[in-house]
Amino acid sequence: MKEQVVSNNTGSRWSSVYVHIPFCASRCIYCGFYSTVGSGLEASYVSALEQELSLRADYLPPDRPIRTIYLGGGTPSQLSPNLLERILRHVDKLIVTQRNHGLKVEETTIECNPDDVSETFSQALNSLGVNRVSLGIQTFDDHRLLFLHRRHNASQAEEAIRRLRHSGIDNISIDLMFGFPGQTIADWERDIERALSLRPTHISAYGLTYEEGTPLERHLREGLISAIDEETQRLMYDLLCDRLESFGYEHYEISNFALPGFRSRHNSGYWNSVPYLGLGAAAHSYDGNSRQWNVSDLKRYIQQISHGEVPMEREILDEQSRWNDLIVTAFRTCDGIDLRAVREEFGEAYLQFLLQSAQVHLEQDLLKIEEGALRLTRQGIHVSDMVMTDFVRVKG
Repeated sequence: MKEQVVSNNTGSRWSSVYVHIPFCASRCIYCGFYSTVGSGLEASYVSALEQELSLRADYLPPDRPIRTIYLGGGTPSQLSPNLLERILRHVDKLIVTQRNHGLKVEETTIECNPDDVSETFSQALNSLGVNRVSLGIQTFDDHRLLFLHRRHNASQAEEAIRRLRHSGIDNISIDLMFGFPGQTIADWERDIERALSLRPTHISAYGLTYEEGTPLERHLREGLISAIDEETQRLMYDLLCDRLESFGYEHYEISNFALPGFRSRHNSGYWNSVPYLGLGAAAHSYDGNSRQWNVSDLKRYIQQISHGEVPMEREILDEQSRWNDLIVTAFRTCDGIDLRAVREEFGEAYLQFLLQSAQVHLEQDLLKIEEGALRLTRQGIHVSDMVMTDFVRVKG
């Protein structure tokens, strides 16, 4: 397995492209992301993406080459290799070639459902230049997969990893969930051990959440299921951290773990304020000065793009907004908030506010100062939302 060196220098001048693919074969009961089932509009949507690329090719700062491309969803693996090729070819032609001056894109990721990963599909991904795959496994318990309305089973998840490696794609991330109704510590430990036996380069693990408007949240509200208690969920998280770290995984973000050199470059860009162009319905973009987001409506997106208009809203970021963004992103990472960078970007007043606000959390061992950075401790991670709230500046 070839190590992929990832720089953690937040000052690196680069940018990235995100493409949202909103199609799913079926809806999982926990999902709150924008997606659609059975629309039959895949080809029309890819044509709209190509047109949006033409309209927004100059969105990103001109001095920042494209380092990463990420196809997320939804379920990008629902698209045929031909449609995926069209997307990646246009990104390369209209954006990458224009600004990279011969530099290659370092990381091209696609999210996949395990049951979509056939031998043919795996080989097609490799031929398209995809060098990282994020598999939505969630759990290796077949009964819980049925509960989530996932389309695959545990054996298909393991087979997908084998097929990807056989096709030449070794950089594989898997998603796991914990905190299911009725799940025990022993159940979760079995999921962790099965994941470790597969030795993925990256693991993202999330506690099950009950997003408003999802079937899962409705089941909870109607008393059909019961959420596990906070203490059990906390013990599950601690078990996850301890086991993965003992197997050599770096805990580099609250929910993300990587073998050395295999941090997600793309997601690290989000946490370090790297500009990115988001394409497609519901996609978000950030150019360093503003954020914008496309409409979460597939048909409206396609229609307005066909008339040469990107259906979006925009927010101009002032100093306070940029500060709050720093708090809710940098604090999530093991690198934390660089104190010298705060002084350079925001000034002495902001630095003193940061240090004064941190004092009580330092005394309670929720924060620590190491190597010139303010970071969450393991104990602080458990109450990270509460800690971050004390640093957010409210406009008034």
